[in-house]
Amino acid sequence: MRLGSVNYEIRGKVAILTMDEPKKLNALSAGIRAGLLEGLAKVDADDAVRVAIITGSGEKAFCAGADIGAFDFDPEKARNFMAETFELLSAPEKCKKPVIAAVNGVAFGGGFELAIASDFVIASDRAKLAVPEIKLGLLPAFAIVRLADIVGRAKAKELSILGEPIGAEEARALGIVLRVAPHEKVLDTAVEFANQIAERPRLSVQMAKSFYNRGLGGDEMRHTLDGFPYLFMHHDAREGIASFKEGRQPKFKE
Repeated sequence: MRLGSVNYEIRGKVAILTMDEPKKLNALSAGIRAGLLEGLAKVDADDAVRVAIITGSGEKAFCAGADIGAFDFDPEKARNFMAETFELLSAPEKCKKPVIAAVNGVAFGGGFELAIASDFVIASDRAKLAVPEIKLGLLPAFAIVRLADIVGRAKAKELSILGEPIGAEEARALGIVLRVAPHEKVLDTAVEFANQIAERPRLSVQMAKSFYNRGLGGDEMRHTLDGFPYLFMHHDAREGIASFKEGRQPKFKE
């Protein structure tokens, strides 16, 4: 089944949502955002589905992050864009059933954030993960309020301020990734794990997720949503995004 730019497949008690714009490295286009939201809503509504897996099509990328070509520097439009993005990135957390991210390649920016919004991350041994927004004069809005809880404050600052990618094994050591699998077996490994979860008592599993996720999505999200659009007004953000589109090094003023 096709939902926007996402393929939706049922395997027994497991739903697999595959972002399917490989030529764009599965960047978070309108089609992918709509497809993931619809797919996770279907997961919640289908009593036969116990677990969801999110993955990317192609050999290179899970998800390369936001579709930078769609960025608009008007603060109100930037805020609306971020509100839509937050709705997507909070959807795996809000889904009452466990969500596994099968990270089969690059997971940058919003792709990284989609992974950490999931309950578990199974990563390919070729995966690279990063929050590189700083290189555009921006910051990773969702990760700002989530990453420190996973890796600690100092490491979260380092990842966000340097914006450099890390490999799957380092991400596992930091607690971002649960398991690392051979590249060609990452989805099979995620499905095997999902099937294990699916055999546990349904209500107990859902309550465990709910209890561990208590407190997520509070005031910190609202403050981030209100404050971050103003970064788009700064010269460095305009220069960073322009240089990315033009394939050159940015020349930041500050």
